[in-house]
This record gives sequence, structure tokens and C-alpha cells, in this order.
Amino acid sequence: MSKQKTSKLEKWREKYAALAVAIGCSYSVISSWGENWTMTVLLSAGVIICGTIGFFDIKRFVKNR
Repeated sequence: MSKQKTSKLEKWREKYAALAVAIGCSYSVISSWGENWTMTVLLSAGVIICGTIGFFDIKRFVKNR
């Protein structure tokens, strides 16, 4: 594989993609709260999992910086 310069979008995606997904899931949880409990539980799990991944990605980036 060749070494290419990564674009700003790819750098942003490495750091903040999981956090953006967690924010999207949290918005969906809030907007659908109480209507469908299965989706509420599933999206809440997505918030927890993606938020945790995003937190540790940012922590790793700051540590390597």
C-alpha cells in the first residue's frame, strides 16, 4: 500500500465519527421515546457503545499528540 496524505475529512472521521453517530442515536432516542420501546432500547445501546468508542478515540488521539 502506498503512503498518501490523508485529507482533513479522513482525519476528522478518524477522531469524531463514532461520536457523531452517538449524537445521532441520542437524537433518535429522544424523538422516539416511549413510542417503540424496542427501538428506544436499541438506540440507547447505540448511544452508550458509540459514545464510549468515540471517547476512547479522542483520548487516544490526545495521548498520541
